Amino acid sequence: MQKLANLIDRELTWSQPSMRKKEFELHAGELLAATLRFRSSFGSLAIAESGDGCWTFKRNGFFKTHVSVRRCDDDTRDIATFHNNTWSGGGSMEISGGPTLRASTNLWRTKYSFNSPSEEPLVVFNTHGLVRYSADVEIRPQAAQMLELPLMVMLGWYLAVMMKNDDAASASAAAAAAG
Repeated sequence: MQKLANLIDRELTWSQPSMRKKEFELHAGELLAATLRFRSSFGSLAIAESGDGCWTFKRNGFFKTHVSVRRCDDDTRDIATFHNNTWSGGGSMEISGGPTLRASTNLWRTKYSFNSPSEEPLVVFNTHGLVRYSADVEIRPQAAQMLELPLMVMLGWYLAVMMKNDDAASASAAAAAAG
C-alpha cells in the first residue's frame, strides 16, 4: 500500500468487497490503498491500515458518543478523539498535540467532509449504495501535505459506516414499533 498523499490526483473509492464481512477497501483504480476491518459484525472496534500506518477506532459512550483513535502498536493512548455532534450534522476530530478539524454532513448523510478551521473542505466523501455501501473520496490539494490526511481518510470512512449502521438500526426499531 502507498501513502495516501501520493494518491491525491487519483480517483479513490471505498467499497465493501463481500457482504458477508464487515471489511472495506479503498482503491485508487486497481491499486489497494487502504483497508478498514471491523473485529466483529456487531461491535464498533475497527482496524484501519494504509501505507501511512495502522490505527484502531472504537466508539464509546451512548448519548454523547466519541471515537478513540489509537496506533495499532499502542492500545493505551489516544492519539486523536472524534466528538460526535448529532444536532449540527458532524462533529470534530481533536488530534493530540495538533489541530481540531471539524466534520460535517448533509441532511441526507450522502456527503461527509473534514474541513479546515476556515471551513474549507479538505477530504470529501460522497456515499452511495444501499446494499453495498461505498464512497468516492476526494482529497483536496490543501490536505495533501497535512500530517492528519491519513486519519481524515480512514476515520471519515469509519464514521460514514457507523452512521449507516445507526440509520439501519433506527429504521429496524421504528419498523418493529410500528408493527
